Amino acid sequence: MEVFVTVMNKVNDIIWHPVMCVFLMFAALWFTVRLKGMQVRRLKDMVNCLLEKGDNKEDTGLSSFQAFATTVGGRVGTGNIAGTATAVFMGGPGALFWMWVTAILGASTGMVECILGQAYKTRNLGELTGGPAFYLSNGIKNKTLGKTLAVLFCIAVFIGPGFLLPAMQTQTAATAVNGAFGISFLFVGILMTVIVGIVTMGGIKRIGQVAELLAPIMCGIYFIITIIILVVNIDQVPAVFGSIFASAFGKDAVFGGIVGSALAWGIKRGFFSNDAGNGMSPLISSTSDTSHPVKQGLVQGFSVYIDTLLVCTCTGISVLLAGTYNVAADGAGKVLLVEKLPGVQYGIAFMQEAMSVTVGKAGAILLAIMLFVFIFTTMLSYSYQLESTCKFLFGERKWVVTFVRILFLVFCMFGILIDGDTIWPMGDIGVGCMLWVNTFGILLLTPKVIAIVKDYEKQKNLGLDPLFDPATVGIEDEANVWGTYVEKKKQRGDYENPDLGYGKEK
Repeated sequence: MEVFVTVMNKVNDIIWHPVMCVFLMFAALWFTVRLKGMQVRRLKDMVNCLLEKGDNKEDTGLSSFQAFATTVGGRVGTGNIAGTATAVFMGGPGALFWMWVTAILGASTGMVECILGQAYKTRNLGELTGGPAFYLSNGIKNKTLGKTLAVLFCIAVFIGPGFLLPAMQTQTAATAVNGAFGISFLFVGILMTVIVGIVTMGGIKRIGQVAELLAPIMCGIYFIITIIILVVNIDQVPAVFGSIFASAFGKDAVFGGIVGSALAWGIKRGFFSNDAGNGMSPLISSTSDTSHPVKQGLVQGFSVYIDTLLVCTCTGISVLLAGTYNVAADGAGKVLLVEKLPGVQYGIAFMQEAMSVTVGKAGAILLAIMLFVFIFTTMLSYSYQLESTCKFLFGERKWVVTFVRILFLVFCMFGILIDGDTIWPMGDIGVGCMLWVNTFGILLLTPKVIAIVKDYEKQKNLGLDPLFDPATVGIEDEANVWGTYVEKKKQRGDYENPDLGYGKEK
């Protein structure tokens, strides 16, 4: 096991080299500028598109809200609670500020990948399907490069959502439940695996139905808990927010020396939590039926805000107000700068202590239950991400889908064998592999994204409900998944409208 731990840590250091943080922030800034801050100026559209229903009756897919709930369920989990607490431990209060920056800028990256996922989606076994492998292989002009990136991404999915990330989630759930109820790791692992198996065997539609019920409820309850902690500690609110901003820029007397760690860990945990750029969201959102790719892109940009600006903030503010945290002096945890919880393992325990201090033992129990549900919805998302990737690699084969679902459940159980210090490097490796491949790929596809967004905005500016025809932006639709909306464009007279600039008849 020691060899395994050593290997995981070394690989993690390579993948999450500081260059990674620079690369991710560059991409987020690039898309923010190229789309003219669309993730901010189209905020109203984000909310409007959330409840919109598609008109395609030919395929089994998710509604916009189901896709939103499923991706929120996939985003909200360990990264928001244990991950945010870890960011505070490694980088101090200032890390929370840089997580906010990551969310606002990263929403543009999240939008772009989901726009591409929708634009290049196809049909498999009667279900809409898509994701990075599809738009990388079909969208990049250099076909050799495109197919190479697609295969690399598939490998990254097997490493991340297929193997390392489910193990991390199971281990975190087992830790929380064991701490609250004293239930053994083995029992929690088996229970999680069985419940996940029951839902995932029903396919993407059942996953969406479960997620749209659980995700909003859990986020709402978590927000209410934070409000309670805030009210109880209301006198400390100005000092806590002052510390967040001051330490983010090295102006805090205590945390001024770790401003570099605050920046690095805020970006690292921000992108880990909100999934912007790693390709997970388009794997889910591509299964939704919408009339234009940008609509689903906006919905997914909004889910980044919910994940980080709401849920991660709830965690960060809670542990800072309750004073239930430690802070490392060296960015690694070997030497402590602040020690308010002697001997307590960083991560989920920080939030459990915050709940216990504020609400009592019942608070820690409630958090364990909520985290179990958060992780459950995350696992459902991971399962379909792995399944969708296999559909790209192996085509329409039902036995492959069944085999992958069973294999995923085996990987879930692996988490109970791993300790807390090892589990985060594993999770980071899984997300990091996907981030490198997918973010590089969508940067290459920037011209295509710009064309799709321009098509959307032209229609919006004319007061039209945006409808998408892939041919107008040079995308082939061999499976005819956009046929319903192409027909609507014909009936509406879009192709004869000079203001839309199509310059042809259909």
